[in-house]
Amino acid sequence: MTRLSGPALRLTALVGETDTWHHRPLSTEIVHRAHAAGLAGASVFHGVEGFGSSALVHTARLLSLGEDLPMAVVIVDTEERVRAFLPELEELMRDGGLVLLDACEVVRYGPAASPGESAGAPEPPA
Repeated sequence: MTRLSGPALRLTALVGETDTWHHRPLSTEIVHRAHAAGLAGASVFHGVEGFGSSALVHTARLLSLGEDLPMAVVIVDTEERVRAFLPELEELMRDGGLVLLDACEVVRYGPAASPGESAGAPEPPA
């Protein structure tokens, strides 16, 4: 697993809660493939309301429409590693979906990094 700090690329895959890949939730498959690819991190966020290309609003507020809620799978790593992962997503999302790429900066907090690893943003020159 990569310990990441500094400039990075954030990938957000927007999927539906009922989207599957070979009888497995699509969001789960994306996270497991990102892990297998050695990416720095991935998280899944469950939405409470949204709409997409179908223009049908899905919401958790109304029981009758509380199905297929939106989910966002967020992956962060270096630009090179995230872009190398895109063919995996192309395969998984061949039936449709939306992927967003955003430049970002990672700031790490917590225990000091192991020798040879950066614990945070580089120190400015004196």
